[in-house]
Amino acid sequence: MKFIISSSELLKNLQILGSILNTNNTLPILDNFLFEIDNNDLQITSSDLETTLSSKVSVESTINVKVAIPAKLLIDILKSLPDQPLTFSMENNILEINSNNGKYALSYMNGEEFPKSVIIEDASEINFDSKVLLKIINSTIFASGNDDLRPVMSGVFFQINSDSSRFVATDAHKLVKYVRNDIKSQDAIEFIVPNKPLNILKTIVPDKNSDVKVLFNNTNAIFTFSTFKLICRLIDGKFPNYEAVIPKENPNVLEIDRSLLLSSTKRASIFSSKTTNQVKFEIKGNLLHITAEDLDFNNKAEETLECNYNGDDIAIGFNSRFIVEMLNNLSSESVKIELSSPNRAGLISPANQTDENEDVTMLVMPIMLN
Repeated sequence: MKFIISSSELLKNLQILGSILNTNNTLPILDNFLFEIDNNDLQITSSDLETTLSSKVSVESTINVKVAIPAKLLIDILKSLPDQPLTFSMENNILEINSNNGKYALSYMNGEEFPKSVIIEDASEINFDSKVLLKIINSTIFASGNDDLRPVMSGVFFQINSDSSRFVATDAHKLVKYVRNDIKSQDAIEFIVPNKPLNILKTIVPDKNSDVKVLFNNTNAIFTFSTFKLICRLIDGKFPNYEAVIPKENPNVLEIDRSLLLSSTKRASIFSSKTTNQVKFEIKGNLLHITAEDLDFNNKAEETLECNYNGDDIAIGFNSRFIVEMLNNLSSESVKIELSSPNRAGLISPANQTDENEDVTMLVMPIMLN
């Protein structure tokens, strides 16, 4: 039994599939890639039981076989080989790889031992444009949490209805609400996708206009596109009432150049306390004073930027890491910062929305000033 495949094509797929694998799998079989060969079609699968990713590759073959091949060993040997056709031969649970330079043997396992992929029953379907799905993920996932005690925050909340859709992520310190007016569903849809599959989708969803089909029920979702199929278990639980924490009345409104504010905050943060990362925004008239200091080492930074401001003079503290993350994930030239008081959340949004189909609101909790 043998098949022939390009080493670079195989390595490219295995490196993507390898992002699923855990270092401490409870089942030894999960340290392997599942190879399912059906004549000229090869489907490769990796899984951690929560998330399963499959990819289809063309091969030269006339066999039908299902085997599990050690993932790390296979990737390591492929990395060390130049691009060339490789012949894989299988006999008596030994896989032999023949290259231009020599041959390499490793043992494989029966593919029937590999966990079966989830079959979604009573599935609903929704389709995304691939570029839009990438924008949704990139605009939200940085704000999600990773606290095992609050698993519902360890992902992005998909909420789709008949007039628009909302995609929300929060870790209780910051929150992003990303709204699309061009994604709708007659039936109300709500589910929470975990961070891990979303981070994988970020790297493999094509950045061009193509379809991503999503099948889902109460427990699982399947994302199908190009040569890939990703199956993930959805987070069980009710997402927090995010609208309740977004301040509705924010009389103090600041508009400022995004890149200038980003650069200034980055510089100031170098001098901030490493435990709080605090920067102080003090707004007086049309001037924004940004200060940061580390009292333990007498480090201090001060910068002043011009801005457009309507409201009362105010001084408020923020975690500089959160401000930098938010500004990095906006693309507009200018941003709007809405404030009510030093102990209430601030809202950051583009001053001018560049896409009429989207609306993004970012919320950041303040830090009490020293």
